[in-house]
Amino acid sequence: MVKRLMPVLLILVVVSSSFGKPEKNGSAKKENKFPQTLSRGWGDELTWTQTYEEALFRARSSNKPIMVIHHLEDCPHSQALKQVFTSSKKIQKMADEDFILLNLVYETTDKHLSPDGQYVPRIIFVDPSLTVRADITGRYANRLYTYEPADLLCVMISNMEKAKRLLKTEL
Repeated sequence: MVKRLMPVLLILVVVSSSFGKPEKNGSAKKENKFPQTLSRGWGDELTWTQTYEEALFRARSSNKPIMVIHHLEDCPHSQALKQVFTSSKKIQKMADEDFILLNLVYETTDKHLSPDGQYVPRIIFVDPSLTVRADITGRYANRLYTYEPADLLCVMISNMEKAKRLLKTEL
């Protein structure tokens, strides 16, 4: 049985490798671009976690808070927030150095991540003791964890610093 499948497997490998050869005419441009995987465009050079459970484990082991970003790919508010988030060097640097990052385009089963409802975009912080920081909010009373693009450069940076400060004073 194995001897019969070997030639078929060999043919499949040869055929599939021929499709993956680059063009030789030089029309394909070589770009130095990170692949868009878990970042979903929120910072391709940042380290993102795949699941909430992985983020909780990494937060606990590294003693860093988690920044959970809930968004939708086709939401104009999420897209505007993403554009400001990725263009701010200060936010990107703080996110990279001081936080475990997770962005979700779906709701989790953990109801603690939607304390005032399921809307997008919303950003919630979770400390390494696995406590959702309900006290770190945006500036809107009807949607506590949402941020407008104009809020990112002042309110978001302030909240990121607050999450780091609380980490040092409370834990």
